[in-house]
Amino acid sequence: MMLMMRRVMRMPFNSKPHAARVLAALLVMTAVALPSATAHAAGVYFTRTELLKSFFHDSDRVSYKTFDLDAAQSRRIATRLGYAVTGRRTVYYGEKDGQVTGYAVLDEELGQHKPISFGVLLGPEGQVQRVEVMVYREPKGEEIRRAQFRDQFVGKDAEAPVRSGHDIVAISGATISSHSLSVGVKRALVLVDELLLAGHSVSGAR
Repeated sequence: MMLMMRRVMRMPFNSKPHAARVLAALLVMTAVALPSATAHAAGVYFTRTELLKSFFHDSDRVSYKTFDLDAAQSRRIATRLGYAVTGRRTVYYGEKDGQVTGYAVLDEELGQHKPISFGVLLGPEGQVQRVEVMVYREPKGEEIRRAQFRDQFVGKDAEAPVRSGHDIVAISGATISSHSLSVGVKRALVLVDELLLAGHSVSGAR
């Protein structure tokens, strides 16, 4: 089965005079369906540029792969998640001395009424290293930004259940947002595992 993806040239990331321009160019080319922050946002905490710079601050390069999920991939992912995932998906990755330093997924998951924009950083083996809320648009439930909640995801891999109310303790008064972020983190884990870790390498990407 052919894996469909769009590749771009790897770009240096640790050159201070050019880092901002390089990452800005990378993000302009990337097809990630995250809307720009608007005046209606309850809280904007990271732009895409800021979060990727923070996630990959020790990397020499930051690149990405964009995958157009075919029917077979969508079925496998749906089997693992319990719901359909279709369309185009982008995974960022950092490199240092020719080795992958980690993967990042920037995504959205519906809260009670509005989408929550978030980012997940995974280590080279696919375990969660960090979760951040980028934009929170609801009037309540912003407590999911607390480190004590987000830190519960650290160390989780694609085989972990990642269920709010079970292995993830939901925040009182923010149960829907707790559930939404848990769903989003689990999806990021499965996407990276299915698209990049299950026999597919990012090394040598051009």
